[in-house]
Amino acid sequence: MPSRPLPVFDADALWSLARVGEPSLSPDGGQAVVCVSQPSMEENRSRSSLYLLSTLGGRPRRLTEAGDKDHTPRWSPRGDQIAFIAKRHSDGKADAEPQLYLIAPDGGEARRAAALPTGIESFKWFPDGRHIAFAAWVWPELKHAAQGPRMQVERERKDSAYVTDDTLYRWWDHNLPQGRALHLHVLDTATGRVRDLFEGTTLELGRMDHSADAYDIAPDGRRLVFAFDPAAEPACENRFALAEIEVRSRQHRVLLQDNDWHFDAPRYSHSGRYLAFLASPQGLRHTAPNQLGVLDVHGHWAICGAAWDRDIAAPLHWAPEDDAIVFAAEDQGRRHLWQMQLPSGEVDCLCRGGHVGAFDLQAQTCVVQHDSLHHPPRLSVLTDEGPRRIEHFNDALLARHRFGEAKEHWMEGALGDPVQTWLVFPPGFDPRRKYPVLHLIHGGPHTCFGDSWHWRWNHQAFAAQGYVVACVNYHGSSSFGHAFLDSITHRWAELELQDIEATTTWLLQQRWVDGARISAAGGSYGGYMVAWMNAHVSPGRYQAYICHAGAFDWQAMYADDAYGWHHQELGARYFDDPAQVARQNPAAHIAGARTPTLVSHGAQDYRVPDAQGLAYYNTLKSLGVPARLVWFPDENHWILKPRNSRLWYREVFDWLALHAPKARSR
Repeated sequence: MPSRPLPVFDADALWSLARVGEPSLSPDGGQAVVCVSQPSMEENRSRSSLYLLSTLGGRPRRLTEAGDKDHTPRWSPRGDQIAFIAKRHSDGKADAEPQLYLIAPDGGEARRAAALPTGIESFKWFPDGRHIAFAAWVWPELKHAAQGPRMQVERERKDSAYVTDDTLYRWWDHNLPQGRALHLHVLDTATGRVRDLFEGTTLELGRMDHSADAYDIAPDGRRLVFAFDPAAEPACENRFALAEIEVRSRQHRVLLQDNDWHFDAPRYSHSGRYLAFLASPQGLRHTAPNQLGVLDVHGHWAICGAAWDRDIAAPLHWAPEDDAIVFAAEDQGRRHLWQMQLPSGEVDCLCRGGHVGAFDLQAQTCVVQHDSLHHPPRLSVLTDEGPRRIEHFNDALLARHRFGEAKEHWMEGALGDPVQTWLVFPPGFDPRRKYPVLHLIHGGPHTCFGDSWHWRWNHQAFAAQGYVVACVNYHGSSSFGHAFLDSITHRWAELELQDIEATTTWLLQQRWVDGARISAAGGSYGGYMVAWMNAHVSPGRYQAYICHAGAFDWQAMYADDAYGWHHQELGARYFDDPAQVARQNPAAHIAGARTPTLVSHGAQDYRVPDAQGLAYYNTLKSLGVPARLVWFPDENHWILKPRNSRLWYREVFDWLALHAPKARSR
């Protein structure tokens, strides 16, 4: 008898997968340490532990078990310790804030490196293997010894108001610590002694990015370089400068500051003679890509590979001979690992995506974390024959499910430009049958849907429901060059809709598409586009919309955390040129909406405040349009808790089944 087919991949299977984090290589390149997170539907949360992997292969070894949220592991330069961030119960004390821990690679008990009252955001090892630089939120007017008592007062206060006169005071899903600034510190791991390098100054790291990419330590350990906002008033649209500080004296000097340029992610060369960094000419255009800048010891700097029209991402790694920089960058819906030669700017691809999410480079060994539309993140070591797997955390579970085939399609879109669409087909796709189509519209807008694994909008989970999933990389998407990305500036939704509609028209011409079963779903900017489509596309062309965390009214959107960017993207502030903003505002055109819409939103979303989703839902109800609201009081811009995510998927699938049922026979 023929064997029964494997079950399709669904949302429950999605939440059974382990999530493999960024690798950190030992100094000799022989081992990698990685954080692996395992979600639990029963506990409605995830637990994470550290694992050691040999770059030659073999079974992984679990390094930590006592903590629930061990993360960001980094090898010491001598290879004798691994530092990581965690909230644990150690030495009879429970951590109130994330702390820095140390553990030997051969196992044993992790020890708290220091009790830091305000906790730690990120860190880097000094070359001596004894000291660590870390970033922490502190009250800038207080010395280090006074931070603990002040933190205790903060925890015990009975009032709950957040009071500020700052321009930038919240970000994505959290209020920035009230009255505090992000300072660089130095920790002596042998004694536990801590020094605040910014104490008594007005210096602070950027408030938006807390990662260790914002600073670096010189090879001699005497200096640190960091990116900072030189403006008197920190704001999300400000342009950063680079400065260097002496560890012993705490004297600092500005290395690079130019009002036309934004500088970030500095990295010293192995010799210490050069500094690589990201440089974006935002005085020319606020959407300008990150390019590679190099500064020498004489204070001269230049852009390398200026003709290469792709956005370079942090972190930057110097090649062993200091003659090239290794980095990740997107290209046409994929993300590869690249090497740029210095000073020529010639670019070579070291590892092709899919999607290269992270990497580390030590002692001629490179390990990459990579994923695709067909598999979640995995770790591989690069060899002359290509990537070689060094872990198999999810292989057994994946082998128990069927997946759909993914294809790349190009067609003519707005302005006569070629536009890429990714198509993911249901498992067992039969071109002789008719299938419904679901557009997944990406957010940003300056991102893309690529050959990558998406945890929150999983293409395979949608395709498994019987839908052909279409992901259009419309005008404004990243990875197709600056002109394509910038083409939508000051005219949002115009070209994007043309691209989506052109793809729908092409799909309707395919014999395997059921033209009476076309739907569209999107989150964030994708949710904005869904609301725009409901207002501008004739009723009946799409049978259902799903709008998650979508912007609906640009005037009310001034309550978000990034309001300083609005005029740059839209061409005006709503009170300076109401007509210009209204032309790009779904709320100004919504009276003609008729298509049934599912609206979902999280109350802790500060990028698109939940009032946007509520206003859109209420408007649809007032118009008599079939609508359903899924509102999460404990979620942010994304739906992250396992049970909430499962409920969200079920609501989405039920909505589609009601208004655009699954495949039917021809």
